Amino acid sequence: MDRLSLLQGIARISVFVSLLMAFFLMTVKTENKLANRLFAWFFIVSAIDLSGFFVFDYIKDIFTLVIFRWTICLLAMPLFYLYVLSVCYSDFRLKWKHLVYLLPIIAVNLAFLPRLYLMNDSDQTKILEGIDQMPEIYFIQIVIECQYLFYIVSAFLILKKYREIYLENYTNPSTLIYKYLFQVTTVFLIAHCLVALKNLLRYSDYRQVFLWLNVFVGAVALFVTCWLVMKAMKYPELFKGINSKLQLAKDILPKAEENVQPVDVQDDVISSQISILKQYMAEKEPFLDPSLTIQELANQIDTPVRDLSILINHHMDQHFFDFVNEYRIQKAMQILKDHSKNDVTVLEILYEVGFNSKSSFNTSFKKYTNLTPTAYRNAS
Repeated sequence: MDRLSLLQGIARISVFVSLLMAFFLMTVKTENKLANRLFAWFFIVSAIDLSGFFVFDYIKDIFTLVIFRWTICLLAMPLFYLYVLSVCYSDFRLKWKHLVYLLPIIAVNLAFLPRLYLMNDSDQTKILEGIDQMPEIYFIQIVIECQYLFYIVSAFLILKKYREIYLENYTNPSTLIYKYLFQVTTVFLIAHCLVALKNLLRYSDYRQVFLWLNVFVGAVALFVTCWLVMKAMKYPELFKGINSKLQLAKDILPKAEENVQPVDVQDDVISSQISILKQYMAEKEPFLDPSLTIQELANQIDTPVRDLSILINHHMDQHFFDFVNEYRIQKAMQILKDHSKNDVTVLEILYEVGFNSKSSFNTSFKKYTNLTPTAYRNAS
């Protein structure tokens, strides 16, 4: 089998799997239908882009369709970026302003209009023979790289903010969303670096390397698509996001300090609030609720959530996540040291103290004690 046949075979499988993934996302039952549909369209666009390895001979006589297939990739990253937003933020909705993401593909196609779309059939056929050397193709490559850099950086910034907000407002957060999206974004970044390298080699003397790299990139695309299909089948609900209106304590703080009190009075007030909060945590043990949020705790102690957020995340210099888990770990340590409860398993203990994940419990326990729960029990 020659390289071209191998590449076309891989591309056909990749397109099939991508379309299968799109069908799955469109039909699976989930609360976050918008996220699924955006990701489904991302896979449809990717399938159209990948089809270029084998579909050219079938559409070369329809020049407009050839150009459309070349430029369709400019929709991929906007769709992926919107997907990240819709997964991270449960209240995300598409608005008219999001049509601005169509500007690159519109601009590129307008750039093609004078020279390509308006040509007669014979001129278009000649153009296809030397298409790689056309200024328009260089222009498209530059636009694609600039667009990709913008959206990949934006996606990582969204994930960074999402993680910070989650840690400041939730306890025992499922890091599944963050890890999943971070992994996907990183994989896409690596895959695109390979594609960029391939495109550079196209215009170099390493033509043979370019051809083999085409095969390798096709195989990577197939692997990534299959990996995402397996992820989607394992987690069909596609996770639960946070409210986009939540703010970080560092963003709330400047507003809260506009009517600041004298330093001595302020220190006394803060010390009193911290003391009351710690007393409530010790006596009422709200941390035993695995789904406890900062909003729920603020309601319980009758304090504005923004004040509680500043108190914990700024004045106590802890994330809400760490603040609550510290009490859970202390409770677990008490149980583990109690020899009368040696028959209680570690799994039972972690659920009893408010955790809902063994990995999360072990990570937090080792962070505070430098020991695993089992090692701590044996040493007590």
